[in-house]
Amino acid sequence: MTWIGWAQIALVLALVTATAVPLGRYIAALAAGRVRVLAPVEALFYRAAGVDPAQGMGWRGYVLAMLAFNAAGFVLLYALLRLQGALPLNPQGLPGLDPWLAFNTAISFVTNTNWQAYSGEAALSYLSQMAGLAVQNFLSAATGIALALAVSRAFAAGGVAGLGNFWADLTRVTLYLLLPLSLLLGLLLVAQGVPQTLAAYVTAHPLEGGEQTLALGPAAFQIAIKQLGTNGGGFWGANSAHPFEDPTALANLLQLWAILAIPFALALAFGHIVGDARQGRALFAVMMLFVIAGTAATYAAEAAGNPLHIAAGLDPLGGNMEGKEVRHGIALSALWAVATTGASNGSVNAMLDSFTPLGGLVPMLLIQLGEVLPGGVGSGLYGMLVFVLLAVFVAGLMVGRTPEYLGKKVQAREIKLAMLAVLVVPLCVLGFSAVAAVLPAALASVQDGGPHGLSELLYAYSSAAGNNGSAFGGLTANTPYLNTTLGIAMLLGRFAIIVPVLAIAGSLAAKPKLPPSAGSFPTHGPLFVGLLCGVILILGGLQFLPALFLGPVAEHFALLAGQTF
Repeated sequence: MTWIGWAQIALVLALVTATAVPLGRYIAALAAGRVRVLAPVEALFYRAAGVDPAQGMGWRGYVLAMLAFNAAGFVLLYALLRLQGALPLNPQGLPGLDPWLAFNTAISFVTNTNWQAYSGEAALSYLSQMAGLAVQNFLSAATGIALALAVSRAFAAGGVAGLGNFWADLTRVTLYLLLPLSLLLGLLLVAQGVPQTLAAYVTAHPLEGGEQTLALGPAAFQIAIKQLGTNGGGFWGANSAHPFEDPTALANLLQLWAILAIPFALALAFGHIVGDARQGRALFAVMMLFVIAGTAATYAAEAAGNPLHIAAGLDPLGGNMEGKEVRHGIALSALWAVATTGASNGSVNAMLDSFTPLGGLVPMLLIQLGEVLPGGVGSGLYGMLVFVLLAVFVAGLMVGRTPEYLGKKVQAREIKLAMLAVLVVPLCVLGFSAVAAVLPAALASVQDGGPHGLSELLYAYSSAAGNNGSAFGGLTANTPYLNTTLGIAMLLGRFAIIVPVLAIAGSLAAKPKLPPSAGSFPTHGPLFVGLLCGVILILGGLQFLPALFLGPVAEHFALLAGQTF
């Protein structure tokens, strides 16, 4: 590790913090309906859809509207991917995707997972990238943020039946937050050399002779929303390790900022929405502590290098550079790995399969903790609030009082629903991984043997159920079995969590908001921050500990003994 590396990490996190403060206030104003610059455009959409934005929805109405909207998005995207060979804006003449891959990809982008069992430049037309994937990048991100705003309102008031209007939240988040930021970031990326063109691929003639095809396309603005919306699906197969997606140090910094900015800002926005900024700062602190700790652990593991290379004198750069871009280095590769898995983003600027065993363990664990650190846009906040309710429940058990959070009594119904939401990811990850580890149809896709092969399977299902989308590498995922089971894991990881979370919100919104008393447990200080960190580690990660010991931890000790896989 070097001081320059730490300075780079500190610069990115300082930039995220500095922008999260005003952005959090802006999102809170947006949630309250105070941002109306494009009110005529809004009204046009509402009239076309027959929607009354002032009509509140109960939690069931909000859930049904969200599910119907996302189901329609899946059907349209699936049809587009299957029919792309007969549609325009396809200069390379690429055929439509097969049914299994189209199913997996459509679910992936609708659920904000963006798992890619294909290579974008070799499989998708410009129309599919723009009208299919980029559109879902906006809509899945807007869905997550809208849900976070609805849940936040449940804590802000007492005795109310409605959580807001899904259609109004979706429209305003898209118009006033995602579109302006994407336009700005897209222009900055174009200035850094990221392609944005409808021209066909270019044939280059290198100095050493022969030909090389350079895949181009309308990439810059799709990359902007993939990062801002914590989507992560790359325009090219190599994702942000591709020099066209991430060509310069400034482009790398901008994309790192984009991955983290909105999730951290939503934590601060929550404090403003509930009328107590300290609550938002406490959530922000928990998220930032885990990002810093995860980055430090990953950076240390990668900077220590591969012991076999060190023993053979093959480590002149002082660290594990396998699978990393020299233009980014170890420090920013480690920060990106932690940011993208902690934030449910899924993009990569280095290949996780080439990290050291312990360096690869940290990103995997961050996904398994529920991706609330800081989590995806929206999903990170409402996932964190589930852990908050469990933390106050644990605190209530310790002192023998009915737990409260922000003046709302947390009772058996809310805790049962919270545990249901928390158990979805472990059930999907461990269940599907266990079956895949003994099923020939799945094992045929695993590249490496031993614990590393287990890590490939475990990471894939963690990424799917956690709606992350990054890949450990080495796994041939484009098979009927994996396309189907990973798609099911994505669906459950998204919607089987959303439904109980909104049920909790509906229950809490209907309860009266009680004033704090002398016996109320403060939820904004260091004690609560520490308790919440412990609950996340124990409830979010303990169930994965045996699997992690059989995978990356076992591989680490095997590597120390001179054995590789």
